Amino acid sequence: MRKKALITGASRGIGAETAKILAGEGYDLFLVCRKSEKEIGHVKEEVEKMGKISCQTMLCDVSDPGQVETMIEQAGDVQVLINNAGISYVGLLTDMSVDQWSQVINTNLNSLFYLCRLIIPQMVRRKEGKIINVSSVWGNVGASMEVAYSASKGGVNSFTRALAKELAPSGIQVNGVAFGMIDTEMNRGFTKEELAALQEEIPADRIGSAIEAAQMIRQILHAPDYFTGQIVTMDGGWI
Repeated sequence: MRKKALITGASRGIGAETAKILAGEGYDLFLVCRKSEKEIGHVKEEVEKMGKISCQTMLCDVSDPGQVETMIEQAGDVQVLINNAGISYVGLLTDMSVDQWSQVINTNLNSLFYLCRLIIPQMVRRKEGKIINVSSVWGNVGASMEVAYSASKGGVNSFTRALAKELAPSGIQVNGVAFGMIDTEMNRGFTKEELAALQEEIPADRIGSAIEAAQMIRQILHAPDYFTGQIVTMDGGWI
């Protein structure tokens, strides 16, 4: 019986590249995004060409617990959960509205609770499962002008470590990966000058690719069973 991976934020970037890698390894897929129906349809077409795997897609706002509950019912049995969906806000904290703050926290952090609490029971019954939470180096050290994003990803890191301890007796691995600057839609709001300045700070002298990020997620999936509760940093030596 093939294993199924549920990936949020799967219409582009890290999520889409992870879907392609896992399809190549024979995973059935359940791909989720908030509103990019056309884009996630393209990902579905691409992964289905890669082998005899099943791929379902669904639009779901993971910041909405009601939508998440409906989505999990549709997903069925899931052996691998990759919480990748995320949004950012760049600006002064004092310029941020309460709604904007809530949107970042709900999407980046609360969504993990909404998904995990519904998927964990089936993993516990099987005594098997893997959860990978996509985080950021700003969750490790914080970033000026990105307080809400940093706070949400710091929460993701603590959520990951605590949940790993809770689920380790049931044979379920929970890990996170804190990415540095990756070439994704989220980072395309920077000007060329800003990106050049950031690149100068990175010892690897370049921005990482979404494919490399997906490869890192794959490595964590293939880690030994004893590997759990870890936040792996991948940032080109930056932070």
